Amino acid sequence: MKLLSELIQLVEVEGVSPNEDIYESLVGCTEDCNWNPVIFDMLIKAYVKVGMVEKGLVTFRRNIEACFIPNVIACNCLLSGLSRLNYIAQCWEVYDKMGRLGIHRNAYTFNIMTHVLCKDGDTDKVNGFLEKMEEEGFEPDLVTYNTLVNSYCKKRRLEDAFYLYKIMYIRGVMPNLITHTALMNGLCEEGKVKEAHRLFHEMVHRGIDPDVVSYNTLVSGYCREGKMQMCRSLLHEMIGNGICPDAVTCRVIVEGYAREGKLLSSLNVVAELKRFGIKIPEDVYDYLVVALCSEGRPFAARSFLLRISQDGYIPQVNTYNKLVETLCEFNNVEEALILKCDMVKKSMKLNLASYRAVISYLCRVNRTSEAEGLLEEMVTSGIQPDVETSRALINGYCEENKVDKAVSLLKIFAKEFKIYDTESYNAIVKVFCEVGNIDELMELQDKLLKVGYVPNKLTCKYVIHGLQKAMELDDDEMLGHNMLKV
Repeated sequence: MKLLSELIQLVEVEGVSPNEDIYESLVGCTEDCNWNPVIFDMLIKAYVKVGMVEKGLVTFRRNIEACFIPNVIACNCLLSGLSRLNYIAQCWEVYDKMGRLGIHRNAYTFNIMTHVLCKDGDTDKVNGFLEKMEEEGFEPDLVTYNTLVNSYCKKRRLEDAFYLYKIMYIRGVMPNLITHTALMNGLCEEGKVKEAHRLFHEMVHRGIDPDVVSYNTLVSGYCREGKMQMCRSLLHEMIGNGICPDAVTCRVIVEGYAREGKLLSSLNVVAELKRFGIKIPEDVYDYLVVALCSEGRPFAARSFLLRISQDGYIPQVNTYNKLVETLCEFNNVEEALILKCDMVKKSMKLNLASYRAVISYLCRVNRTSEAEGLLEEMVTSGIQPDVETSRALINGYCEENKVDKAVSLLKIFAKEFKIYDTESYNAIVKVFCEVGNIDELMELQDKLLKVGYVPNKLTCKYVIHGLQKAMELDDDEMLGHNMLKV
């Protein structure tokens, strides 16, 4: 098997001998050495083992054509691989050929095919298949029943699932942890969490020890109903029974509290779990930082981030970006810039939303030149600006009465980034009109028309206002001149 796996790796994966056919090579060797047909069974298994199930199926077909009848172990291995890939039709092809060739199918074969039937979604065919299975001398075992119970629960056919659960006892097949967990999950999905909890207690009473999955099933069910106190009790029960909560437990409880608007309780649970020495998954930390930001509490998020970073936690780049964005929304750009430096040290970069937030804030507080520097950095890093970024910078320069800079940027955005924002264009027009500088405005308008900007109703309104302003200025100047003469 090891040599076959290495051969498949060389020929099929690495392409060392691309024109070589492994099957034909093995057939050719049968003339020169003592051989056994079992090598072709092993080839099927080797293909499945290395994840090349389709090649395994081709080998199965070629074996039959060459009259090398595969054994049941090779067939079961192939069926299992095909089932994992949801190749339902191919599973039935192999199963049918086993019957026609007289390959003695065993309990493993029937259990795999039961699983295939459930995957196929045709659970009603299962009864007929089970009858056929019993005709051939095989009775359903624990694996068979668990497959069926799980399938019925997923299809929300709880009556059928519990009927099989009773039949198991009648036939002397004792339900195990997997059976009970599947039934509990089915009940929770139907909103019957109390019934699931009762089944949990029955299971424990029968001497079956629960595991983290069975506890998580109940915790998830209670979380969906918003009964967080029960979740907390189950968490303590788990820890008291020596069962360590896993990533799923932590995530479900934290998200459950957050959905109920109790983020503080989520943070308390995390602190409590840490005291018990339980490792908190990093995605839970990311979730909490983002949730605090979404609630408009960026300073609490920043404080929480600093605290958990001491334990070696490194936030995801999206978490950093969300915090940067929210800090700017709450007028704390200095903290946002410090976070940006932290990101650079960790080889992370801001996304468009974060750059936009920082640039917009800097423009609002008359630091537009600094914001333009960020624009250059943003473009250098491969992020194209959008309309809002363009608008923030141009409005910023207009507010600072640096119209030449605003005009220059307006042209750059049009030529280099194909951004034609009439609102930004109008902001510049408005500045010219307010001071009555119509001559320069008309000259500018001609240039901008060539670039691709088109005036709208608001532009016309500003221009009319500007013309009136210019006429008033001319009248005032004429009046002043006449008074000097007098």
